[in-house]
Amino acid sequence: MSSTCRLPLSFGVFDHFDHAGRSMAQQFEDRLKIAEACDEAGFRSYHVAEHHSTPHGLVASPSLFLCAVAQRTRKLRVGPLVMLLNLYHPLRAFEEICMLDLLSGGRLDLGIGPGGSSPELAFFGVSTQESRERYHESAEIVFEAMKSQRLTHAGRHFTLRDIPITLSPVQKPHPPLWYGAMKPETAQWAAENSINIACVGTTTSIRPITDTYRANWRGPASAMPLLGMVRMVVIAETDAEAIASAGPAYARWLESFTFLSRQYDVPPPPGLPSSFAEALDKGFCITGPSNRIREELAKQAVEAGVSYVMCHLAFGDMPLAASLQTIARMRADIIPHIDCKDARAYQSEND
Repeated sequence: MSSTCRLPLSFGVFDHFDHAGRSMAQQFEDRLKIAEACDEAGFRSYHVAEHHSTPHGLVASPSLFLCAVAQRTRKLRVGPLVMLLNLYHPLRAFEEICMLDLLSGGRLDLGIGPGGSSPELAFFGVSTQESRERYHESAEIVFEAMKSQRLTHAGRHFTLRDIPITLSPVQKPHPPLWYGAMKPETAQWAAENSINIACVGTTTSIRPITDTYRANWRGPASAMPLLGMVRMVVIAETDAEAIASAGPAYARWLESFTFLSRQYDVPPPPGLPSSFAEALDKGFCITGPSNRIREELAKQAVEAGVSYVMCHLAFGDMPLAASLQTIARMRADIIPHIDCKDARAYQSEND
């Protein structure tokens, strides 16, 4: 086993794009400024969630928003996390994927999934009972189109007859894939198919997922896809300043997160911190000066066994200046300097 970390910790951005209570047009412009700053700071990718008819997510069309991000950045990769294939005709989804990869110059990270919110699926006439089968059929069509010149498919949900395929992605055979992994069996499937994963939870709940991924990865460690976790990060000169920004912003974020649950009497996801204090205690939210943030991120990465931290930099009514300050401190104090040598304990034995 290597005595040094050859898979250094890397950083991306995850964004629910929940309503901040300000002008929506201004919020979109603020996010583009955040993307520009992240591009300059050395973040790897900007991942955005797709939601519908809820203040928890204003990016109903990830492709549309991410095209704007791609035009304002040079290196930052972009991607939906996830594109809800259940809500698209698969031919339309394929065409949007190709266009986004082309317009970004091959910078697309493609997250796909069925969607987990039953009210949102119901808005589009998709039942939870059929959602997984419909998703798998859609994904099959999308990836068949990636390697075909004409497309024919006869399934339960979709029928396509000799469709000419006139678009193709820059990245072959398709852009890098991402999937949300909330349980070890999902990680096994992702490892067997070389798919990057994103995890949400405590370090102790994430660790079995990343352990399963590594146990089922058959390639060299240097080629292993990214194993990511999402963390809210707020950096300021003092604890008091960081908490003054993060506390109210988390409360507003939580209100939007549970909006559909309250409207339709659906239980929220298990394990969701119900207060800012609990979010801090469980490590979902990390606040404070740069030196402690750096130590905490490295510690959590080792405990969770991840190689990628997806920083939630703008949430709730977080002021733009506070988000930009966090990005500036990440750029100066964390991204170039974080020490990940302890992650060698989680390297694959076959590297």
